Amino acid sequence: AKNNEPAIFAKVAKVLLPKDYLRLWLTGEHISEMSDSAGTSWLDVGRRRWSPELLEATSLDEKHMPSLVEGTAKAGALRGELASKWGLAAGIPVAGGAGDNAASACGMGTVGAGNAFVSLGTSGVLFAANASYLPNPESAVHTFCHALPSTWHQMGVILSATDSLNWLSDVTGKGAGELTAELGDTLKTPTGVTFLPYLSGERTPHNDSAIRGSFTGLGHESSRAVLTQAVLEGVAFAFRDSLEALKTAGTTLTRVTAIGGGSRSRYWLKAIATALQLPVDIPADGDFGAAFGAARLGLIAATGADPLAVCTAPATDATIEPDAGLGGAYADAYQRYRALYPAIRAVTA
Repeated sequence: AKNNEPAIFAKVAKVLLPKDYLRLWLTGEHISEMSDSAGTSWLDVGRRRWSPELLEATSLDEKHMPSLVEGTAKAGALRGELASKWGLAAGIPVAGGAGDNAASACGMGTVGAGNAFVSLGTSGVLFAANASYLPNPESAVHTFCHALPSTWHQMGVILSATDSLNWLSDVTGKGAGELTAELGDTLKTPTGVTFLPYLSGERTPHNDSAIRGSFTGLGHESSRAVLTQAVLEGVAFAFRDSLEALKTAGTTLTRVTAIGGGSRSRYWLKAIATALQLPVDIPADGDFGAAFGAARLGLIAATGADPLAVCTAPATDATIEPDAGLGGAYADAYQRYRALYPAIRAVTA
């Protein structure tokens, strides 16, 4: 901005994230919080403060930045004129809040060290809460401040999770539900057909925007169901890549909770459980998304309640255990999957 729009850059007084601009309008104060600010590349994530060195690299300094609070803290109060206009009591506190994934984690109760969820949506996320700062930039693991004090989180990110199945649906002309229904409910041995779900590049662990997806091992016998099975396995192995990246950073998980539209497929969850070699919990129906997490943060800021007592996990409806009989076959298939990235990268560079 300084080089391309110098006149506008010279007028910059404060740099605010979108929700913090809304806070300014509500409260009249320039305040942000740790989890969202961790994504700006200006925060010293380990120390939970703005980094003078990183700000200087972009010709900014701390006077351009909002003050920082924890997501559970009060971050201003509703302006009197707005309270009067809306018929509300004066001085209603506004919480620090959170970025979208951290807010979802508060709604899910994923706030204690070792708590984790897999989000099987358009993209995929393996999210783990940590009691300390555990970065692993070499494997493109996102390591951010959590919305709760003295808590951090890591994320492994898959760019095409259910999007991979949706792509196959478009190609075959069959709905995603029809494709997964063809597999039945019993987890199958990997066939030797392998799918790399890099339809729009990949984040964790490769941080490679140029790589693209592929099928390998196709034969005349490779039916539509075989392709569907390979797609579900490929996404499951991508989650395994994220798990291995988190392990390298020092994170140990003993189970995960599944959320997102793709979690409606029990077959897919069985594949993920077996690929990760971890139990996968399916939460009971209810509200536990980002909006619910934000409401929980508001409650804590307004009442001073214990964050861990408020940010509890939903009840578990069912648990899917790894398929012990297919553990070895999945381990072998994962090694084939791992070997394909450098091979495909070498011929597409």
